[in-house]
Amino acid sequence: MSQDIANTPPTPYYAVIFTSLRTAVDEGYGDMAEKMVALAAQQPGFLGVESARDGLGITVSYWTDLESIRAWKANAEHQVAQQLGHAKWYAAFKTRIARVERDYAL
Repeated sequence: MSQDIANTPPTPYYAVIFTSLRTAVDEGYGDMAEKMVALAAQQPGFLGVESARDGLGITVSYWTDLESIRAWKANAEHQVAQQLGHAKWYAAFKTRIARVERDYAL
């Protein structure tokens, strides 16, 4: 995954914040994570992604609107990844969706 800060447009836009704790099972996780980032990047409304993991994992994806987020959640390949995550890769997770009203950078 890229270590870059996502280049987001002027506000407002939306952030999907996925926070997770992994299980000890690694079987296919890295490949699936890369595949999902590549697939998300092809979806209408996708703006970028940032991710970090050091015990606690946090992935933030950015989207133009709520409809694009709903479509991504409903994507068939993404649903398979979600099911695998529930079954073997995540001990716990939480997803939050927020509207970004302001951003600024250095």
